[in-house]
Amino acid sequence: MTAIFGLINKWIFAPILNFFLSLTGGNYALAIFLFTLTLNIILIPLSVKSQKSAVSQLKIKPKLDELKKKCGDDRQKYNEGMQKLYQEGNISMGGGCLPMIIRLILVMSVYYLVLSPITYFTSIDSATIKEAIKALPEAFAVGKNTNYGELRLIEYAFDIQSGSIFEAIKGIDFEFLGLSLTEKPQFTLNFSNADVNFKLWIIPFLSFAAAMFSSVLSLIHQKRSNPDAPSMAGMMLTMPILSLVIAFGAPAGLGFYWACSSLIGAIIQVFINNFFGPAKLVAKEQSELILKRGAEEQKYVAGKKSAQSDK
Repeated sequence: MTAIFGLINKWIFAPILNFFLSLTGGNYALAIFLFTLTLNIILIPLSVKSQKSAVSQLKIKPKLDELKKKCGDDRQKYNEGMQKLYQEGNISMGGGCLPMIIRLILVMSVYYLVLSPITYFTSIDSATIKEAIKALPEAFAVGKNTNYGELRLIEYAFDIQSGSIFEAIKGIDFEFLGLSLTEKPQFTLNFSNADVNFKLWIIPFLSFAAAMFSSVLSLIHQKRSNPDAPSMAGMMLTMPILSLVIAFGAPAGLGFYWACSSLIGAIIQVFINNFFGPAKLVAKEQSELILKRGAEEQKYVAGKKSAQSDK
């Protein structure tokens, strides 16, 4: 699976992010933001498709409930009836899953892209990068054997201000509001620890806030579109807390991307809900049905008049 992410990054995402880097004068944070915005806009059709699939399933829900009562404990009969209802309604049983799978693959690809700036933004070969990571001194060794090795290598290269790695990346600004996106925020309850850069805590908490904003909007939309659905309030904190934990356990660049992705994704989802929400889509279908019936009636009346005039 990692090979698939690598191909997507090499041939699609890396050139786009490199374009934004050149457009922003090497500002890594701004390039990530613009790239995330572009990706989410491109994915709007997938989100709309998922929304339409959800509306279609919502429309046949009363029939499914009736079928469930009729079939009782006979699961085979219920599954056969459900499949028939889906076929009659021209609804794909996996219609809502495919867009989510595609989105997940793309998000994971971006995850590896953000963690591998040297691989995708320079011409340095992978063998040289691996050897340089292995040779990192003890002060920069934490996380070098994980996916975060390249970011630790960048941190070291800027620290010593020399070497082939530094020459290749010195034109990129890896800071956001004066915070290095290559450094890892360290969580500690010892607030007098001078070795900890507490300013970097802004990134994990920014990631948490953006994820919380997204969760709240999703919960509000769920209540409006399907009030009878089981409440997901208990799950609302899952993604924000996960974002906070991941952002504290990885270099700040990943937390910054996570925050951008949650914030931009939530805003775009509000747009989609307003223009392609269940109520909007159902009203549009009803309007189209009324127009179709009106056209058929006009055609029938015109045909009847034509037949009378021929007599």
